[in-house]
Amino acid sequence: MSRIEVAMEKAARLRQEREVAGEPAAAPHPAAAPPKRPAAASAQYGVLSPTDPFLVNLHDPHSATAEEYRKLKSALVKMTTGEVFRNTIMVTSSVPCEGKSLTALNLAVSLSQELDHTVLLVDADLRRPSVHRYLNVEQGVGLADVLTGKAQIGETIVPTGIGKLSVIRAGSQVDNPAELFSSQHNKAVIAELKNRYPDRYIIIDTPPVLPFAESRSLAHLVDGVLFVVMERLASQANIREAVESLKGCPILGTVYNAAAVDGTDSRYSYYQGYERTE
Repeated sequence: MSRIEVAMEKAARLRQEREVAGEPAAAPHPAAAPPKRPAAASAQYGVLSPTDPFLVNLHDPHSATAEEYRKLKSALVKMTTGEVFRNTIMVTSSVPCEGKSLTALNLAVSLSQELDHTVLLVDADLRRPSVHRYLNVEQGVGLADVLTGKAQIGETIVPTGIGKLSVIRAGSQVDNPAELFSSQHNKAVIAELKNRYPDRYIIIDTPPVLPFAESRSLAHLVDGVLFVVMERLASQANIREAVESLKGCPILGTVYNAAAVDGTDSRYSYYQGYERTE
């Protein structure tokens, strides 16, 4: 008799002895709990009602500021449409608090009101996400969950009911955003977002360039970088260093934000006196 046969015979004998003695059979090991997945985007979303007054293209569409965003949109559309649709646009700045998130939001809203394009706004500022706050929606499953393999892109897209705008929130808090954005998986995610729908703009709100590394990784994956500079905040040295760090990336242009407006400028005095006649 082989050693295996001896072992099997011994096991059978012990089992019979336990049954005779009335011992309960050994309980099977509980099945491993399935990995916890973040909750998917709720079906309740679809008609958001953001109240933030800085979303001027929603709350003050006839203001001079909203008109400036429309000019920005028009310039961007001209630069990105042609034989090849360059639809992935990253919005960043050199230092924090220069208004990049509001620029990304107002640009996305303005683009979504176009007839020809749908828009997906992605909050890629995993360190300090803000898109959900501006849109009055709680944080939920989002980009971080996609990058960590805990969710699929389709689970994270939240329709807003604002024009043809959908958003992907930042998602779960993570400790290693720089490593996530430099990964091969991130490249695949950006490629899928870019190519999923042929008429869709992808606007990506990212962290400022100088303090963090992830924006530099993303800048090499997108079709264009929009650089936001707030008047009297970033120094010329800050701006030069940030632009130099993006050398080789497709910088589309600069948005000069919060600039003081000369009240004697006839263009604005004319606009402020303009009333709709409908």
